[in-house]
Amino acid sequence: MLQAGQILHVRKGTPEEYRYQLKQKLGQNAGRQTWLAEDMGATPAELVIVKLLSFGGEVQWDNLKLFEREAQVLKQLNHPRMPKYRDYFHIDERYLWFGLVHEYIPGVSLKEQLNQGKRFSEQEVHKIATDVLNILQFLHQLNPTVLHRDIKPSNLIWGEDEQVYLIDFGAVQDRAAQEGGTFTVVGSYGYAPMEQFGGRAVPASDLYALGATLIHLLTGTAPGDLPQRNLRICFQERVSLSPKLVKWIEKLTAPAPEERFQSATDALSALRARTPIHTTKENQLVHSAGFINNSGCGGLFDASIPIPDEIKGWNWGAFLMPYLWPFTNKVWIGLLALVPQVGWFMGIGLGVKGNEWAWKSRRWRSIEQFKAHQRGWAIAGLFIGIPMAWVYIAFLFHFLSSF
Repeated sequence: MLQAGQILHVRKGTPEEYRYQLKQKLGQNAGRQTWLAEDMGATPAELVIVKLLSFGGEVQWDNLKLFEREAQVLKQLNHPRMPKYRDYFHIDERYLWFGLVHEYIPGVSLKEQLNQGKRFSEQEVHKIATDVLNILQFLHQLNPTVLHRDIKPSNLIWGEDEQVYLIDFGAVQDRAAQEGGTFTVVGSYGYAPMEQFGGRAVPASDLYALGATLIHLLTGTAPGDLPQRNLRICFQERVSLSPKLVKWIEKLTAPAPEERFQSATDALSALRARTPIHTTKENQLVHSAGFINNSGCGGLFDASIPIPDEIKGWNWGAFLMPYLWPFTNKVWIGLLALVPQVGWFMGIGLGVKGNEWAWKSRRWRSIEQFKAHQRGWAIAGLFIGIPMAWVYIAFLFHFLSSF
């Protein structure tokens, strides 16, 4: 039984001995353990990650093949945003342990930040996407192509140097699966696309996992827990993003691999470009059924915030009942309608700009909810606002005529 403080003595057929002192267990799953350890053979001693696989019991040959493949692939990789390979060994004591040692990257995983309640901004997500795509460009352009196959928040580290690192190559594939060949199903539910569970991972599969990860960072909800429509993750109504970024993420997470970007280079170019993201005709039909919900984003006078065409126009409820309408629509500037000297002018202003201001000031579930709410105010204005206005005018006429 491994425990903190224990020193692993590793001999490799030579008098030289490698010693790794286990410091903290970081994870455990079905015969696998991941430890933060200290490489006591380094000068000075350095922190490293030691991944251990106990062969036997629940761990079968497929698990060992994946473990050895991770070691072999990691040994050949050299990228500043991935952990560097240090060692691979086995210890034949009471149990047969296989060990992989790689560089420790100081920082915190994006999963840990989500667990702490962090919600990522559009700017942060843009940076994370850019950093990961740069890494995927490197992996996918290798010969043979290297597919990570398990991109998710727990495998992305926000380093102390403010850079994003990709870790855990336990599901890595260093060549495309061959037709008729055997394969091991890998990937995490919600992040891995359907073709990957059929053993046919392609570079666009890693792009799908990146898109699902970004959705998790933006919504705070794991993609597997979000609703789906036509096999697409429905996240648009839970975020306030620029339409271009929404379209970009939708293309990353298209159900069919051929509908996604075909390379990390293409995805990165589209992310950096200012032109709209083009989708297939089928995608356009799917998108027409929904909308990009950017309501509740604030900034009444920010003209750069797009307003859905369906809600533009005169707001009768705001015009007829300007003294009450602002309360449920959270347009607090409208309370100026209670000031006698400017009340009528504010009423006209609310009639003209009410729909736009209400959309920006309050979070709405859908355009239909918004329309129903404003329709209710219009009806109330007809049956309550207009009679009250006539009463007010009659009272004012009577008051003036008494002089």
